[in-house]
Amino acid sequence: MASRPKTKMSVADRAKQFAPFSALKGLDEALRQKERVFVEKPELSDEAAEEISRKLMELSVGMRVCAVYYSDGECVSVEGIVTRIDKTFKKLTVVKTEIPMDDIVNIN
Repeated sequence: MASRPKTKMSVADRAKQFAPFSALKGLDEALRQKERVFVEKPELSDEAAEEISRKLMELSVGMRVCAVYYSDGECVSVEGIVTRIDKTFKKLTVVKTEIPMDDIVNIN
């Protein structure tokens, strides 16, 4: 029986053999979600709520702010330039992050 000449495998095909493989797609993401620590939305005192409200009234587009807000079970911090203030729908936009004003815990 005559043997056929072996064709060389391309470098790209050879590299695919050693690429990382995930047999359980989505497992990494599920584990990351499991590691998250969920917190209750902080209840603000009347004085703290008034202070935040006063600071929000003083804001204008172009100002630099650092805001801490509650989102999806955690407190998130964002820092940047205010690009939009929507008083009708009570939303503050810092760079591209849209924040409901009712979820703001602290702002500087």
